[in-house]
Amino acid sequence: SLAGIWAMQAGKDVYVEKPVSHNVWEGRQLVNAARKYNKIVQTGSQCRSSSALRDAVAWMKAGNIGKIQIARGLCYKRRGSIGKTSEPLAVPPEIDIDLWLGPAPKVPIHRKKLDYDWHWQWAYGNGDLGNQGVHQMDIARWFLGENEIAPTAWSVGGRLGYEDDGETPNTQIIYQGYKAAPLIFEVRGLPAKKDDKSMDKFMGADIGCVIHCEGGYVVVPSYTEAIAYDKNGSKIKSWKGSEDHFENFIKAVKSRKREDLNAEVLEGHLSAAICHTGNISYRLGEKQTVTEIKKLIESQAGAGDTFDRMVQHLEANGVDLKATLLTVGPMLQFDPKSEKVIGNEVAAKLMTREYRAPFVVPEIAI
Repeated sequence: SLAGIWAMQAGKDVYVEKPVSHNVWEGRQLVNAARKYNKIVQTGSQCRSSSALRDAVAWMKAGNIGKIQIARGLCYKRRGSIGKTSEPLAVPPEIDIDLWLGPAPKVPIHRKKLDYDWHWQWAYGNGDLGNQGVHQMDIARWFLGENEIAPTAWSVGGRLGYEDDGETPNTQIIYQGYKAAPLIFEVRGLPAKKDDKSMDKFMGADIGCVIHCEGGYVVVPSYTEAIAYDKNGSKIKSWKGSEDHFENFIKAVKSRKREDLNAEVLEGHLSAAICHTGNISYRLGEKQTVTEIKKLIESQAGAGDTFDRMVQHLEANGVDLKATLLTVGPMLQFDPKSEKVIGNEVAAKLMTREYRAPFVVPEIAI
């Protein structure tokens, strides 16, 4: 967000990678900057340039298989241990660590590798939910047609199967309580079973989406494909194809119309934001037994079955959930218009961060 804002203040249009923010508040400042400076700002959500997905969304919204009951995102992607260190990382001399850290606190880094593995520590990343998962979160929200954060969110999961310097969960369910239908997201970093190389699939997808509707469902198994099925599992229709996401950005730069963007920054902000709100719930969670968690979530549509499948997945990986308890977060409430937490001061603090000068995201009024 900060790099995007600085670029706009320097007079530039911006292509900003996903997730567009590290927290909800700074993502909104990025959107505000685009409006204030009247700049073209594309989010790196390449799925938005998929003609297949765009046509599938339109087909579903035309009522061909009824109303959505659950929009489900999946990030079943193998993530191994990053190792356990006893000494802080020795930063290579060619790295300007002050610039590399940006807004993050300037403290010793405890992990073996400087690059990439920052995704799994809260000071720098958002776990696989905000790394790979934000793509599929965006698709699920696109099908739902929701243009605000959800009024409620909660999460359950853990970092399981190994002990390392990572902090973010490698196994997680995020439940966004949109009023029309819930958005349920699943993260799995462990394989289908212990010592296996293959990953689980759900209804034909591992990194993708399944949109459950009254009269059938739509599976999105890749960035450029969607398949519709009836309630009996018979294929009804399929779509394939995509435009070039970078070309779309250049076209909008030339036209000066943000409406020409396939993934305008507001879309990127909202999809990143509902990753963040789910992670906030997880970070405020408490360890509880499987039985206790099931009682907490049983009234939430689709939550019980999703949780049961997660438990089975962990058992297949040899995780003893009596010895290693899962973490379940509180159901947080939000005002979708103001993007603020209702009634939880600790959660409200995690909607932003303490910025380290000079890497301070400015508050931008429009």
